[in-house]
Amino acid sequence: MKRILFIFSILVIGLASCKKDLGNYNYHVPSKPIVTGFTDSTFQALVGDSLILAPKVTIQGANPLTDLTYQWDIIVADEARTDTYMGYPLRIVYNLAPSLRDAKLTITDKRNGIKYFFPFKIQGGTQFSTGTSVLTIDGSTTKLSFIKPDGTILSNLYKSLNGEDLPANPIQLFAKPLAYQPGTVEDYWVVCQDNNKQSVIIDGSTMLLKRYFNQQFFTAPNPINLGHFEASTGTPTGEINGKLYLSVTSTAPFAPDFGKFSNAQSGTYTLSPYYSRTPNYFFGFDSAAQSFITFDGGGNYMGNDFTSDGNAFDPKHIGSSNLVFMQAQPGQSYAYIKGADNQLYELSFYIDMDNYAQRTLHVYGKRIFKGAALVNADTKWQQSTINVFYFTSNDKIYRYNPLNEDLRALDANFGGKKVSMIKLSADGNTLTAGTDGALYTLDISVGKNGNITKTITGIPGAPVDVVIR
Repeated sequence: MKRILFIFSILVIGLASCKKDLGNYNYHVPSKPIVTGFTDSTFQALVGDSLILAPKVTIQGANPLTDLTYQWDIIVADEARTDTYMGYPLRIVYNLAPSLRDAKLTITDKRNGIKYFFPFKIQGGTQFSTGTSVLTIDGSTTKLSFIKPDGTILSNLYKSLNGEDLPANPIQLFAKPLAYQPGTVEDYWVVCQDNNKQSVIIDGSTMLLKRYFNQQFFTAPNPINLGHFEASTGTPTGEINGKLYLSVTSTAPFAPDFGKFSNAQSGTYTLSPYYSRTPNYFFGFDSAAQSFITFDGGGNYMGNDFTSDGNAFDPKHIGSSNLVFMQAQPGQSYAYIKGADNQLYELSFYIDMDNYAQRTLHVYGKRIFKGAALVNADTKWQQSTINVFYFTSNDKIYRYNPLNEDLRALDANFGGKKVSMIKLSADGNTLTAGTDGALYTLDISVGKNGNITKTITGIPGAPVDVVIR
């Protein structure tokens, strides 16, 4: 009996193995949606305007409108969230702050539940995202205007939009970047030295007043004497009341307190506006102690506890002098100081302070600046990354190379008008200059000597500073 059962089992198994496996032999690879000219593309969007994305979608053997679903995700990294929309096409009113944003289209095949992902980007902007913002002084009135790419000038735009005049005595138009995104423009800080009126912070997208400068502090000092601001690493620092101030970055970038100023960096010092920030330290000049000073990478005051060599001058006791210009950088640097004898001196030195344990200032030389006779009380200065200097003298701009003391006037002819402003481009190839009523673009690239390549007239007043986007 057992033998009969065994033989029967073998027959059953054999018959089962002969049955055709329909599941294996009838399998078909599902068709995949094809999105033409879309993946990894960048699409332009204007704040407040419609954004419509309708890429061409095809899929073999199915209807792309009825057999597929569409999900659009726009990553809002500065607010740690994602905006999600469903349906085809994407049709929204774009309401995100100007920035380049990552996004993703997810297509789901409803027949089998398979998802397909297509990344893309959105470059958000406004009518003020491209062009030139120019801060001017017109008589005694401060004005902020905007020049569109087609040359149209929106004169005195701040007053037109906000119904009030800007403070007097403007000194800087600071482009405050988005958090950790150097080179962007979230806000404009109109920095003025006006004892009777607060400087203002303007939305870089709309040019509308965002807040007054005393609201940039947790507890505002009194008085507020503004010096110079910079944001080489993406978060602002500034010289205020002769002290170094750092932005608070301990909260999320979208939190209300992010980027505000707390207390000044403690220490007994009077910081000149001509300070520099590097990833590892700050380098500046104490106008009260007549000494070069440093702060560590976190902004802690270190004074002049560095070592120095060379005897051309004493960097810790320079003597009675006034710092005219300095834009120190790691390595070879220069400072221009007017001494007690009323001579303008050029100090050369080498900053070697990346290693905290071996912080050294190598003193190289001190000499009378070759262009001293050309420098006036209102001379404007710019310095390239390769230590070539540009400075104004009445209606002329001069180029100076301290390595060989080569001093020459640029070719630009401003018709006898005094140059009120110069600003060097990031690549060092162009110089923007301003005279009363006009802006000029000068070519200072290799082999060029500052010939004028572009002129914009109709500017209201004499330019003080510009931001080109």
